Amino acid sequence: MSPIQPKTDLPGIEGGQALSGAQTQFFIPATASLHERRPRTLKHGDSFAMFDHSGDAISGPGSPEGLYHRDTRHLSHLYLTINGMRPILLSSALRDDNAMLTCDLTNPDFLNSDGAVAVEHDLIHLRRTRFLWKNALYERIIVRNFDTETHHITLNLSFAADFTDLFEIRGMTRSQRGTVLAPRIAAADILLGYLGLDGRERQTHLHFDPKPAELTESQARFDITIAPGERCALFTRIACEPDEADGALPKQFLKSLRDAMQALKAASKRGASIHSSNDLFNEVTRRSVADILMLSTDTEFGPYPYAGIPWFSTVFGRDAIITALETLWMDPSMARGVLGYLAAHQATGFDPAADAEPGKILHEVRQGEMAELGEVPFRRYYGSIDSTPLFIMLAGAYLERTGDMAFLSAILPNIEAALAWIDEHGDRDGDGFVEYGRLTDQGLQNQGWKDSHDSIFHADGSLARGPIALAEVQAYVYGAWKAAENIFAAIARPDRALHYHDMASALRDRFDAAFFDMDLGTYALALDGDKRPCRVRSSNAGHVLYTGLARPERAATVVHTLMTPASFSGWGVRTIASTEKRYNPMSYHNGSIWPHDNALIASGFSRYGYQHEAARIFDGLFAAATYVDMMRLPELFCGFPRRRSQGPTFYPVACTPQAWSAAAPLALIQSSLGLRFDVAANQISFEAPTLPAFLQSLTLRRLVLGTVKMDIGFVRSGDQVVVKPLCPTGATRIVTVAR
Repeated sequence: MSPIQPKTDLPGIEGGQALSGAQTQFFIPATASLHERRPRTLKHGDSFAMFDHSGDAISGPGSPEGLYHRDTRHLSHLYLTINGMRPILLSSALRDDNAMLTCDLTNPDFLNSDGAVAVEHDLIHLRRTRFLWKNALYERIIVRNFDTETHHITLNLSFAADFTDLFEIRGMTRSQRGTVLAPRIAAADILLGYLGLDGRERQTHLHFDPKPAELTESQARFDITIAPGERCALFTRIACEPDEADGALPKQFLKSLRDAMQALKAASKRGASIHSSNDLFNEVTRRSVADILMLSTDTEFGPYPYAGIPWFSTVFGRDAIITALETLWMDPSMARGVLGYLAAHQATGFDPAADAEPGKILHEVRQGEMAELGEVPFRRYYGSIDSTPLFIMLAGAYLERTGDMAFLSAILPNIEAALAWIDEHGDRDGDGFVEYGRLTDQGLQNQGWKDSHDSIFHADGSLARGPIALAEVQAYVYGAWKAAENIFAAIARPDRALHYHDMASALRDRFDAAFFDMDLGTYALALDGDKRPCRVRSSNAGHVLYTGLARPERAATVVHTLMTPASFSGWGVRTIASTEKRYNPMSYHNGSIWPHDNALIASGFSRYGYQHEAARIFDGLFAAATYVDMMRLPELFCGFPRRRSQGPTFYPVACTPQAWSAAAPLALIQSSLGLRFDVAANQISFEAPTLPAFLQSLTLRRLVLGTVKMDIGFVRSGDQVVVKPLCPTGATRIVTVAR
């Protein structure tokens, strides 16, 4: 191990952790509640869109609504009126597979000049059908007259494109912006443009069919005469890039919708499916799978789950790896896509502005103007301390799940480079633990998954100074070295396998001595730059159980501490306990509840045999999901205690959907069942399988091992769960292991 001294000679840096104005740049201000808006979201590829329930995007301070492409808002305003008035909302719904948004609207009362009602409400129906496909938003508005008289109506569709960078919408200010170009208007289409300071022209191209009666730089007007019982259709296509769409717009709409739905259907067949005795839970799992598929972008390496909408609809290393780990049991193709992409974009040299060092795995990729100009450091940014060991963990887990030696051989140089980074750069001060410290004052101050500026602190509330060694990062390093042991054993390199076995064993001893605190009843949150433990009860300790770093004799104490009322709210485990100095149930990382965090904790409980406690977490998160719009678990929610007949308290700017939150219920299924795969033995095992109280039975369909797909059922029988293969499994063995 070659110790690297922390870089303390950089401007504004002390041990890599000095607080500066730069760290506040990337904070997301809560100027408006996303939960209050409950926006309808669509995504495909590098584009996503957010609308209100009527299908509009209403521009204004604090509004994140609109159509985005590669971190730029290409449509900031879209507003439909009928005879100058906003239609009345009847209903608004996304398809179960997220393929399409449908908004049903009707006319309000139309008044004469003297104030009398000329046309009563609810006589004209408007149905807006909308979807995203290949960087373009398609919409069809069907107008139908249910009156007994003919009506002459005017539909107005107003629009605007501000070409605002996502980081501006998140709250950053810019001293200069590029140039808004003069619109180019034709009979049935308009091209809006913006020339950025990066020299790139960004365009929004709006097409209409039929041709509007009037088309200006900000609105399209359609004059419609519609007889009793008749209907007519208006089509709009809004493209975020120059394109060469063929054919009439109605045909484009139908063909693109068919292609979009077929693509989602094909993607849904990649993995196992889930059905249970609880209809509400079936809805939760269907939404989880649909959200993961929607958030996944096809790359040359395979599907890659973008982190979440609206703030994180891009490549994130940590988020994607954890999402892939959560879903590996049901869809290994996602893990392969994540590993392939991250291997191809692994750092190969030093770049302090990007917090990059050789072998390090990506944190984040951005493609907007501000990233291109370096106004934010995230164009290709490596400032996460955990992506690299998690990458190795995922590689080992993928090999264990699939036996895919050919792919592992292809990325083996990347695995070895990641292992070398841990040895050569991860341990910044040579104390045997992996620490972080940003290399410039523009980088993220905290580089674990709890990356708020105030998330790592001491018992008295004072912020920890770096370099900081987080408890869960040591657990991921342990997991990485155990994965490396298995990988090198599989490729017949016993010397390397033994080396990493010994490294992992030594880390377990070293970690226990430095981090376990008997008075706290758990592991310290972190060690600061002076090697003082941050004596704070946190959810991070559950990750120590997740990878197996915890000594078996510590497990009972850690589980008990995590499940006390100070930590377990009834909905889930809080990020920090309510007894801690900086506890705030409404904070981002200091008392809130994160579904993905809880899924990993439950997996850790299951690893050490605490299935009952894992089931309590499962029950809490499922109950929370039943109170959420569309039964979609958000990025996080507030950590207030669970109260009878009341739902959880929502966090105002939580992303929804969020990939690793969507995957949490799927990971909890694996934890409950104690599901394990052994490709070499051609065996699927269930260790002490349990079902939470809300499930009487569960069925997994199309579960794959090797080339065999099988259906397996689970039925509660008294205190036991009976495992039943429901179809021939060939040579695959199904084994139930009792504890």
